[in-house]
Amino acid sequence: MPSTISLVIADDHEIFRDGLALMLSKQKHFELVGQAEDGNELMEIAAEKLPDVILTDIKMPRMDGIDATRRLLAVYPKMKFIALSMFDEENLIVEMLEAGAKGYLLKNADKTEIIEAIEQVAAGHSFYCKHTSIKLASMIVKSKFNPYRKVEPVVFSDRELEVIRLICRQDTTQQIGDKLFLSKRTVEGYRTRILEKMNVRNTAGVVIYALKNGLVKEEEL
Repeated sequence: MPSTISLVIADDHEIFRDGLALMLSKQKHFELVGQAEDGNELMEIAAEKLPDVILTDIKMPRMDGIDATRRLLAVYPKMKFIALSMFDEENLIVEMLEAGAKGYLLKNADKTEIIEAIEQVAAGHSFYCKHTSIKLASMIVKSKFNPYRKVEPVVFSDRELEVIRLICRQDTTQQIGDKLFLSKRTVEGYRTRILEKMNVRNTAGVVIYALKNGLVKEEEL
C-alpha cells in the first residue's frame, strides 16, 4: 500500500460530497485529488489524476457509477473503486462489484469504517460494509463477484468451523463462548485467526466468505 493514498470522490449530492471530502482531507496519509458530480466528470478527472482509490456513488446523472467503473477499469485496470450506496440498493451494490469495485460502504458509515475501507482496498483487499445484511451477503455470493478464486484452499479446524457458523448467525463473542463452553478470550482468539485465514476484516466478510466457500448454507442463517 502506498504511503499516501490519492483519492477521488464522485457523488451528485454536494453536501455529502463536501462533508466526505473535508473528513478525508484531515487524514495525513490521504490526498484528495479531485471531486466529480457525475460519471462523465469522474471519467475526466480519473483519466487526468490517476488516483489510487475512487469512492463513487452508484446512482448519478449522465453516467452512473457502475458504467463509469466498468469503463475506467477497461483502460486503467489498477484503479480501485469503492461504491457508496444507500441501504436499500442491494442490486446496485452487486452490479458495482461485478463491474469491478473492490468494496462498498453505506453512506451512513462512520469515519473509522470509511478510513479502513480505503486502506484495505488500496492494499488490494476486498471490503464489505459492517452493516451488510444476510440478504445482500447472499446476493454477493450468488453473483459473479469472487475475490477468492485465486486463493489457495484454507483448512479450518472443527472448532473453527463451529465458531464460523455462530459468527455467521450474528452471535456475540459471549454467546459463542456460552454455547461452546469457551472463555470470551478464547473465542476472541479463534475469531482473530478466522479473520486472518479468510483475509477479511469484519463479520460481513466472514459471512460472505463462508457462504461463497460452502462453510455454511444460507438456510442455516
